[in-house]
Parts: sequence; C-alpha cells; structure tokens
Amino acid sequence: MSTSIRLDSATEERLNQLAAQTGRTKAFYLRELVARGLEDMEDYYLASSTRERVRKGEETVHSTADVRRDLGLDD
Repeated sequence: MSTSIRLDSATEERLNQLAAQTGRTKAFYLRELVARGLEDMEDYYLASSTRERVRKGEETVHSTADVRRDLGLDD
C-alpha cells in the first residue's frame, strides 16, 4: 500500500542524513517508525477511548476484589 506524508524540512533533513549515513532507504526508516510507533498509539488511543466509555457508564467495570474472588485467587 502506498501512502504519502509531508515532513517539515528539519525532519526530512534528519531522515536524509540517517539514510545517507547508514546506506538504508528513507522508506525503510519510515516503515520502522510506523511499525514501532503504531503499537504505542493503539495502546494510548484505545485506552483513552475505553476510559471515556467508563466515565460515561457505557463500560462494565470490575473491582480487583471481585475478579480475585471470581477467579478463586483468594482461596
């Protein structure tokens, strides 16, 4: 899949320097950034979305005590 992005000149220059100094392509580093950063972004934004649903009373919440009891961890 092909996607394009606009980078500010300072970021593009850093990317150019990195690619030139390592012999790898800019595309390689952009793919690495997306792959490594996507998990963090998913964690953050999905957690934020869940937190908002909890605040609105739209998400079921279980206390630690209830979970431990239901799993038989306090026996």
